[in-house]
Amino acid sequence: MNLTGLIIGVSAFLCIGVFHPIVIKAEYHWGVRCWWLFLLFGLGCIVASLLTKGVVLAALLGVAGFSSLWSIIELFKQRERVRKGWFPRNPKRDNRKTE
Repeated sequence: MNLTGLIIGVSAFLCIGVFHPIVIKAEYHWGVRCWWLFLLFGLGCIVASLLTKGVVLAALLGVAGFSSLWSIIELFKQRERVRKGWFPRNPKRDNRKTE
């Protein structure tokens, strides 16, 4: 029995699920100014996936990389959700500035 596909599928599902609260917390604490961290992490994972020989690890690094890149889009969407009142604003951050 080959479990490679199952392992990759479950891991991809979990990776995507982990990035959702990370985006929410990142926007709450730093706003959209931290987008470049997601970019660096995403590109790093993608490069690492290209240099990795193991299929499962390369796939997981690719999923993590592209999930991180997608999180940049979600970070800006999260800012809009906060503006609409769907998520709480961070009262410690100056929200009057345009980020």
